[in-house]
Amino acid sequence: MSTNIPLNVLFLCTHNSARSILAEALLNHLGKGRFKAYSAGSSPKANQMPNPMALRTLEKAGISTAGLRSKRWDVFATPGAPQMDLVITVCDNAAGEVCPYWPGQPATAHWGYADPSEAAGDDAQRMEAFRQTLHLIHRRLEIFINLPLASLDRVALEKSARELDKT
Repeated sequence: MSTNIPLNVLFLCTHNSARSILAEALLNHLGKGRFKAYSAGSSPKANQMPNPMALRTLEKAGISTAGLRSKRWDVFATPGAPQMDLVITVCDNAAGEVCPYWPGQPATAHWGYADPSEAAGDDAQRMEAFRQTLHLIHRRLEIFINLPLASLDRVALEKSARELDKT
């Protein structure tokens, strides 16, 4: 694991359109240079774009959506890709899939969230599902970004990140 700041964190989901996009944008917003977040999906659909409700939720929260795009996770396992320090799955489907080999053997964790894009109801109810998901991710990331530097070596980072799944 790199000892350099920022720590690179990759959030994974199946389509890379909602939860992983929310987590990437939020950690980059909260991380204040200590973290650099990325996101990807195991199988984004052809021409997959971030969910418009995810982007609206971020914008309403004052979080930049610049540069957010859906992409396959294997782009982070290619030569020249940023080396990850931590890989976090945010949906149960991606957690059960065989991941590519990650250069540098990053720490891993799973933080499961319900898919807000599958919420039933009208647009207001669906937007509320996205807002609630962002709130849940925010609670976990607030704890994570405030971990002491000693908690950020590979073993401690993995243990700390996995413990946060219980919050």
